[in-house]
Amino acid sequence: MTPTELILESHGIGYSILISLQTYEAFQLKTDAVAYIHHYLREDEELYYGFATKDERELFRLLIGVSGVGAATARMMLSQLTSEEIRQAILSENVNRIKSVKGVGLKTAQRLILELKDKIVKGEGSEASQLFKAEASGIVEEATTALVMLGFTKANIGKVLPGILKENPAARVEDVIKAALKKL
Repeated sequence: MTPTELILESHGIGYSILISLQTYEAFQLKTDAVAYIHHYLREDEELYYGFATKDERELFRLLIGVSGVGAATARMMLSQLTSEEIRQAILSENVNRIKSVKGVGLKTAQRLILELKDKIVKGEGSEASQLFKAEASGIVEEATTALVMLGFTKANIGKVLPGILKENPAARVEDVIKAALKKL
């Protein structure tokens, strides 16, 4: 394994998996790790991109969905900034932070903000378990689903649910939803 590539062997065949520095650092500490793969297929090339978390892979997929942002640029972004730093830069419309990534200019940074801000607010490009790190994940999932169906965004829900569960860790789903409705 190198900082940019992981070789995955399966049934005697070695696959070259391109990784970000974020993934490399996560794998450095582990002897047995799971890589989440994105298969990138074009008419002239076939590549595999690997990620340490589903959250990082989902953000990568959002990034490459933006016109002008290719897989190499998205991987560079995930190498220079953490997933959370990228999300915060987009949400706060911090063009300079995004432009600090090698290969990203002013227009691309503005396009990223324009196309991804609403998606990130809605919780796209992230795994629900990454938004809510709580012991009562079943309760969080149910409450989140109910609140989303009522029209609230995952980002707003993510701001209030951890506090509610911190105040009352033994809360039932109904109690969590009621408390969230008061705060939202």
